Amino acid sequence: MNIILAGCGYVGRRVAENELARGNTLLALVRTEASREVLLDAGINAIALDLDLPAGLDSLPMAGSGIYYFAPPPSAGTTDPRIRAFLGGISPDQLPSRVVYISTTGVYGDCHGEWVKESRQPVPVADRAKRRWDAEQALRSWSDETGVPVCILRVPGIYGPGKVPTKRIEKGTPVLAESESPWSNRIHVVDLVRACLAAMDHGNPGSVYNISDGNPSTMTDYFNHIADAMGLPRPKQISLDEAKQIFSRELISYLTESKRLDNNLMRSELGIEPEYPTLDIGLQAALGSSNPR
Repeated sequence: MNIILAGCGYVGRRVAENELARGNTLLALVRTEASREVLLDAGINAIALDLDLPAGLDSLPMAGSGIYYFAPPPSAGTTDPRIRAFLGGISPDQLPSRVVYISTTGVYGDCHGEWVKESRQPVPVADRAKRRWDAEQALRSWSDETGVPVCILRVPGIYGPGKVPTKRIEKGTPVLAESESPWSNRIHVVDLVRACLAAMDHGNPGSVYNISDGNPSTMTDYFNHIADAMGLPRPKQISLDEAKQIFSRELISYLTESKRLDNNLMRSELGIEPEYPTLDIGLQAALGSSNPR
């Protein structure tokens, strides 16, 4: 099978390596020549392409290919014109066989700590979530028009080798008081990659999947687990009012939304049982190795 990755960063590179190991041909689309050279050095075929300009898609081997769309939306606004330009640049005679898109569980908004299934109506609050929700709707409309199957993965916080906030713990940056810390969710990158491959192989067309380890906790609990795994003191806890004075606006937006993800569809339809279902297991693997998997 021919695979195209639109965006090939932390998750995309691991998906690329797995697809190549499965014997598929692959082309990664990245924004800069520097990113292209890094991927080429790693044995991943890549080209530098401005995804905002659909004219550049004409020469790509789209027809019958599986597409992973991992490119982020623009950093501002409430829509994603980038994915709309990308989809608009695919000619009717070059339609892919399937598109797998990584979205965010932020599209659900604040669920007040309730368990959230994929059937829940999204009510995004933060602009970053509104951009992803716009992208989801663009994909659905395009799928309806073209008949190309689309699978959407709603993903929470990703962690893994090289993606654990160890510097924050080393600096002793405070965290929100446990009593005020909302429910949050995570997924180890290995399990996310497995879910991406499964969605490409046999995800139900039009389906949305919550991708999580199934064991939500608070963000404060997450930082405490990291400190414990590193053998360092747990961070000082502060009130939400204090946090608003020193934390970034983006971090505060995460701290004002609370949800617990139901991952039953991921397990039953995609067949993904997390290899790293708890932070104890996942952090041991993430901090014990710097090698991607």
